[in-house]
Amino acid sequence: MKTKLLLVLIVLAQTFYAQEITGNWKGDLDIQGMKLPLVLHISKDGENLKSTVDSPKQGAKDIPVDHTTFANNELIFEVKALSVSYKGILKNGKIEGTFQQGSMSLPLTFETLIGEEKVSFNRPQTPKPPFDYKTEEVTFVNPVDKNTLAGTISIPQNFKKSDKILVMITGSGRQNRDEELFGHKPFAVIADYFAKKGIATLRIDDRGIGGSSQGKDDDTTANFATDISTAVDFLAAKGYLNIGLIGHSEGGMIAPIVAKMNNKVKFLVLMAAPGTKIEELLIQQNYLGGKLAGMTEKDLAEANVMNKKIYDFIKSYSGTTYEEDLKKFMTENFQGKMSKEELTQTISQTKKNWFRYFIKFNPDEYLSTIKIPVLALNGSLDFQVPAKENLEAIQQSLTKAGNKNFKTEELTGLNHLFQEAKTGAFAEYADIEQTISPKALAGMADWIAKLKK
Repeated sequence: MKTKLLLVLIVLAQTFYAQEITGNWKGDLDIQGMKLPLVLHISKDGENLKSTVDSPKQGAKDIPVDHTTFANNELIFEVKALSVSYKGILKNGKIEGTFQQGSMSLPLTFETLIGEEKVSFNRPQTPKPPFDYKTEEVTFVNPVDKNTLAGTISIPQNFKKSDKILVMITGSGRQNRDEELFGHKPFAVIADYFAKKGIATLRIDDRGIGGSSQGKDDDTTANFATDISTAVDFLAAKGYLNIGLIGHSEGGMIAPIVAKMNNKVKFLVLMAAPGTKIEELLIQQNYLGGKLAGMTEKDLAEANVMNKKIYDFIKSYSGTTYEEDLKKFMTENFQGKMSKEELTQTISQTKKNWFRYFIKFNPDEYLSTIKIPVLALNGSLDFQVPAKENLEAIQQSLTKAGNKNFKTEELTGLNHLFQEAKTGAFAEYADIEQTISPKALAGMADWIAKLKK
């Protein structure tokens, strides 16, 4: 879960008077000790300016900005989809300002970029062709929401339709079929490893990315679950008989939803899946993430009180003018405690249907009905979905279900991405060359292989 649940920060900007500012600009965000370079490309479009941004370290390129103003040498812009805003002053050839996302504020200075900014990654686990297994590019349509989904099936040699195949489910936010982040392609690595062990996979692009069509503005996790259920039906129609699901983070929340709605699902692999109520998870996630980022206990306690108050309002709201009432609630309760930008960004995030559904979600409602085999793994250094509390909750729910075939395991030294890490902090995700620990790959493949057909 990005930090919406799994936090991936990208800043976008377009800008001021074309004769002064057209061209390329570069700035570095310092996030928990990790430098995240951002590149602005600014050009003139008639009387206006247009711009795009690249985040080379994240593999993101040509991302557009919603709108920008520049007056009295002050640049202001907002990126609604990312709940991001920026204010900066142009002075002596630099734009010095503040990047804001939700309650997080970071200094950000842009300077003129000469040449091209390139970030090279060493990702030794990323599979490279030729492969000793077959791949098949597929598309299919979700009959519920009418959106098209595109993906890749990896098929081992000598594979039979009765052998095991898994649909892969990404975490929060729009992600491609490889679940690509910071140059890492964990789903491609898993699919490659599984194929070499005789296990097939189908990995698909999320709505609105890669080959999949756009979703709706009010999509929730429940909508995404219908995509995965459609993928299961698609495989079943092709003759596959032993279909499982493997979900990471929010994907591990989606997997039990799908298993409850579709009896063609025969087993589940949950990677860093939530087991506790999402409200409790976010409170703990915000605390641990803030602590790793160096926040004081006093600030952490104050943030905890504020977050809980917001979550309680969302969970208990029963009116008909939600966005209007949310703005009123936020202004009455937090004006003076939050900056204007913080208020705006918090409202922008929490008004979304996705967040309203998410904050009310209790994984137990689905896990406590699951009787098929389940493997649940977490890393001991995962601050986004802490291992101890969530694995215990998953175990309790599956026991309540009367499930006779499940395994939960905390993998020592692994972070939310299942990399071998030092602290588990977000800053390490890009700097670690390893995409996913071999012990996580082997643990999943061995467990799947031992399942009876």
